[in-house]
Amino acid sequence: MKLRIAIQKSGRLHEDSIKLLKECGIDINNGVNKLKTEATNFPLEVFFLRDDDIPQYVEDGVADLGIVGENVVLEKNCPLQTVEKLGFGKCRLAMAVPKSMEYNSIRDLHGKRIATSYPVIVNDFLGKMGIEAEIHEISGSVEIAPGIGLAEAICDLVSSGSTLFMNGLKEVETVLRSEAILVANNKLTDDQKVLLRKLVFRIQAVKKAKNNKYVLLNAPNDKLSEIIGLLPGMKSPTVLPLAEAGWSSVHSVLNENDFWDIIESLKAAGAEGILVVPIEKMVI
Repeated sequence: MKLRIAIQKSGRLHEDSIKLLKECGIDINNGVNKLKTEATNFPLEVFFLRDDDIPQYVEDGVADLGIVGENVVLEKNCPLQTVEKLGFGKCRLAMAVPKSMEYNSIRDLHGKRIATSYPVIVNDFLGKMGIEAEIHEISGSVEIAPGIGLAEAICDLVSSGSTLFMNGLKEVETVLRSEAILVANNKLTDDQKVLLRKLVFRIQAVKKAKNNKYVLLNAPNDKLSEIIGLLPGMKSPTVLPLAEAGWSSVHSVLNENDFWDIIESLKAAGAEGILVVPIEKMVI
């Protein structure tokens, strides 16, 4: 028994998908131009496909799992199970109009022509907003549509916004925030579900590690209570006596989002010799 997982054969999610599997301890050989390969130390077969094809392959049961952008799954409208959000490949699907256009609200798109590669998502978004517009589906170079008179607005994937700027456009509405997700066929066998739980356990351990840092510091004992109060840890900080009397070594884990604020507070409370160490895996 094994799982079959589909990932992009090239493009923005390919390298991150391969990296995630390897960080999960899964050894795969992703040679050039290979369409599939098998892991040597986990019951997993990997298919390398076009991102637009992944949802359909998973729905049809050709692959059991897929790593693909949430935007692609929603656009294909496939009934798949979202197993885990993976934290990479983040982008947004956004409306943009020419810089010269006066824009006050979504109502300004009423009756306009909108060019996009995501007609399903855009139609759903506009419908919820009560906006009627003419959708022009195009497969590439969406940002040039206003300049050649095809549309008055576009809806396209945005990361930095530089492409919009270079084409004389401004972002006006966020339609969807997307990231890579792990999706599964809804008809996995019980044995496959067991393997999937093992894979997700590894993925979650890798994700938790990336969001946290291991911190070691020296604290004067008369400030120990105050310093411990600043450190949440997984349960509580570890405190060990140092060889030098009156001092202790404190070990804890900090979330990336709170890291700098807490470090500054620790320093102000008297902590010294603060060391920050990346965590490879984190199992709670």
